Amino acid sequence: MANITASQVNELRKKTGAGMMDCKKALVEADGDMEQAIDLLRKKGQKVAAKRGDNEASEGLVIATTTNGGKTGILLALNCETDFVAKNDEYRAFVDSLVKIAVDNLPSTVEELKGLKYDDTLTVEEKITDQVGKVGEKLDLSAYEVINAEQVVAYNHPGNQLATLVGFNKAGEVVAESGRQVAMQVAAMAPIALNKDGVDQDTINRELEVGKELAIQEGKPADMAEKISQGRLNKFFKENTLLSQPFVRDNKLTVEEFLKDTDSELTVTDFKRVSLK
Repeated sequence: MANITASQVNELRKKTGAGMMDCKKALVEADGDMEQAIDLLRKKGQKVAAKRGDNEASEGLVIATTTNGGKTGILLALNCETDFVAKNDEYRAFVDSLVKIAVDNLPSTVEELKGLKYDDTLTVEEKITDQVGKVGEKLDLSAYEVINAEQVVAYNHPGNQLATLVGFNKAGEVVAESGRQVAMQVAAMAPIALNKDGVDQDTINRELEVGKELAIQEGKPADMAEKISQGRLNKFFKENTLLSQPFVRDNKLTVEEFLKDTDSELTVTDFKRVSLK
């Protein structure tokens, strides 16, 4: 049996991020072979991932940022099981490293991001599995969004449980300032679409049906119930589509009107919102 030294354990810990005792056990089992020990730790991570696969991962971090001169924004969420892990500095550093890979490569989907190289030996997906072995919790790259526009504004809500991206058709300092207000609006009001044209037909049908049923329960005749349900649908659009929502800082204006006051041609082209709560 090989004599396992403290320096070997420390080296393995630096390479893998695993705990000291886990590294020592892996080196003993691998008879001092560093590469075999790494594989053993990776297998442990994979086993932990499988064991915890049904656990709820509702904590974690959501990070939004921009690149490409502010013309591209990315938003990424890595979930874990507990607030204790989410608030750990090493966990934040790992999430930041995933954000950097996304910014450097700009994949289009979460699947593409998972397939990118994390380092010389592991893909992003494999590295996440390794981290499962380290922290002992299920980890899930639950969201990855990209927006391209003339200017993209990113907003990270304090605590990093919620973040938004908003794309605009024009750029500049004034757009950036107004854009931040709209990005905060998206965070606070959780619109489901940019305008009524972006609301899917299933949602529209459901709102019409609910509105009609409520009117009938209120004693309205069928033909009047139809008109009432349409009115309630219009109210739904105003409350739940971004450009039609009352602007949170001045509810006498809609978001669209606020933007027109900034620049008559300014509007939102796209937005993304991810929240863990």
